[in-house]
Amino acid sequence: PVPRIRSYTVNRLNRALSIALLAISAALGPAIAAADNPQIEVTTNLGTFTIELWPAEAPQTVANFLRYVERDFYDGIIFHRVISDFMIQAGGYNAEMDYLEPAGRVMNESVGGPRNLRGTIAMARQRNPDSADAQWFVNVKDNRHLDADGQRPGYTVFGTVTTGMDIVDRISMVRTTVRAGMRDVPMDPVVIERVTHLDAEG
Repeated sequence: PVPRIRSYTVNRLNRALSIALLAISAALGPAIAAADNPQIEVTTNLGTFTIELWPAEAPQTVANFLRYVERDFYDGIIFHRVISDFMIQAGGYNAEMDYLEPAGRVMNESVGGPRNLRGTIAMARQRNPDSADAQWFVNVKDNRHLDADGQRPGYTVFGTVTTGMDIVDRISMVRTTVRAGMRDVPMDPVVIERVTHLDAEG
């Protein structure tokens, strides 16, 4: 009989293959990677930045994020948690601080995945590693303490800012206050006017 390959072995092989393909893409140039990975444009009242998603590294997380984009879930929300020299977070509240109910949770994919380096996009979550839903953040510095440690899950990175990091930095420096019992909320709302999946345009 043919021996069964344990699921974790298959996952490790898939991960190794994905990393190899990413390395080849990087060596061939950004145009190759851009052709394979979803491109997202985030338009805010302070400017626009673009994101490249990494489905090979975090397939379930990317699919989850794209479902929210396709539903226009993020249009009109705010960056509700902004901490300079750390990160900017969105995906949960509108300008009136009304909580937006997410559609469900997504499995944590941080173990063996990319690190929380400056410019990367990651999922926000609670203590439960698999509690991420619609909220995400942009790292404005290297936040290695958010990475997985061995088999201990961290915060799933699923893409990176490709243009407009100056806009992300500008958002990270706005003045914040306490609103609706929450700290680090911008005094003047930083509104996401539109999130566009560029590959799906037209």
